[in-house]
Amino acid sequence: MEKKCAQSFKFGFVAIIARPNVGKSTLLNKITGQKIAITTPVAQTTRKNIKGIYTDSNSQIVFIDTPGIHKPLNKLGEALSEQSKSVLEDTDLILFLSDVSGQAGRGDKWIVENYLKNLKTPVLLVLNKADLIKDLAKRELNTYSYKSLFEIPPDTVKISAKTGRNINDLIEKIKNCLPEGGKMYDEDEVTDQTMREIAAEVVREKIIFSTKDEIPHSVAVIIENYKEEENIDRISAQIIVSNDSQKKILIGKGGSMLKKIGTASRLELEKIAQKKVFLELFVKVVKNWQKDPAFIKTLGLDVK
Repeated sequence: MEKKCAQSFKFGFVAIIARPNVGKSTLLNKITGQKIAITTPVAQTTRKNIKGIYTDSNSQIVFIDTPGIHKPLNKLGEALSEQSKSVLEDTDLILFLSDVSGQAGRGDKWIVENYLKNLKTPVLLVLNKADLIKDLAKRELNTYSYKSLFEIPPDTVKISAKTGRNINDLIEKIKNCLPEGGKMYDEDEVTDQTMREIAAEVVREKIIFSTKDEIPHSVAVIIENYKEEENIDRISAQIIVSNDSQKKILIGKGGSMLKKIGTASRLELEKIAQKKVFLELFVKVVKNWQKDPAFIKTLGLDVK
């Protein structure tokens, strides 16, 4: 009888970095098959490193979704940059996610020069939104523009985080870069986030979608109370804004905007918690909180 060799099990940590609004959170959600990170068309949506856990028969991969990298303009921006930078040296692989529907720009070059250039951690260039460009010659030209940012061009894979195109190929390339090891998490775990953290992010997502460009960069959400009961979760959340005019926008005429945000958040949280949710929202003004290191630390972000 032919003797078969045992297949090795791979385990490792993989950081996803990119300039803002390239599709990191969409990719993480697609890989895990669940909504782990909020996704909006607004830059700086992701504010904390979020872990998404992928497990199959021969691997467990812990993905870390980082805030979109950009040159910081205030204390909040500095804190977000530190969130991204802090994980890079301690991971087994870095996915540099780029938008191949266009050519590499100054933001991509800035990431390579300031984050990746002197790292020993291997990099996989993941070219997202490949489904948006049909001209093969143009696609290859755009691909070259990203590869040429590196002294030694990294391995590449073209994907669509939105449709799932080539995600299996991406997973296999990642496995090839990971060491052997056992599971750290149970097979049914897909994130290390608590429901309190998820609730805060869901409320912030609904605010961004409801208010468009008027509020997003100036809003934070703090869960004041989260009580889990057998048939219902009771949540009280405080929405922080920078000034009185933003508070007025968030509340809306007769409380209409706050009610809209609350309803959308509650319905999303009920899907995640798989039970009824009672959600109370309050709005508080903290003047120019994005420039206040002490307040930023209360959000769980490190700032110098």
